[in-house]
Amino acid sequence: MRRGPLGMAATFHPNNLAARRTTRICYPRRMDIADAIRAYQPTNEQEAADRRIMLEQLASDPACFERTSPRHFTASAWTVDPSGTQTIMAYHKIYDSWAWIGGHADGERDLAAVALRELREETGVVNARLVELPAGGILSLEALTVDGHEKRGAYVSSHIHLNVTYLFVAAPDDELRVKPDENSGVRWFSLEGALAASTEPWMRNRIYRKLVARTVELRGEL
Repeated sequence: MRRGPLGMAATFHPNNLAARRTTRICYPRRMDIADAIRAYQPTNEQEAADRRIMLEQLASDPACFERTSPRHFTASAWTVDPSGTQTIMAYHKIYDSWAWIGGHADGERDLAAVALRELREETGVVNARLVELPAGGILSLEALTVDGHEKRGAYVSSHIHLNVTYLFVAAPDDELRVKPDENSGVRWFSLEGALAASTEPWMRNRIYRKLVARTVELRGEL
């Protein structure tokens, strides 16, 4: 287990997700995001490096929750069914690929709420449940590069998303709908099917495979 920042005596190995599960009820769900990122224990080298960037940005850039900053915070919802065998993906127009759900903080520090907002807006799912995990519910961290692109008729310069991912559970029989200005399709995939559907090699190999592995580890706690 881990609980250094909150005073609970325990040990935690960064690759031991079972240990993360045993302490989750002791962590506040709405921990401030800066404290949550500090408390989060990276599970691989990518997360360790990206966590450092996030903490540096939090300490130096008061605008890091706004799109005006070239490195700004976003939140993603990795949403699975109660059995942990399926996940929701949307076909994003900008990335021209099936991908997870997420969006910009736009001034909001409660990134779990941002992820839930984006899930509702982009898929129509209204009854999703946030899975309680240590460190304010964070499932994973990632700094993601975004190439310059056109959006709603205006050019958006290249930038970095400081992304915090949360795990949600939803029922497969919830009605799904597209958000026409963002995506052209929303559907459930098997975990392996979601990997196969992604046409973004870096995201598939570095991020989605990581999330699939964690989903499998957490199935008994969904």
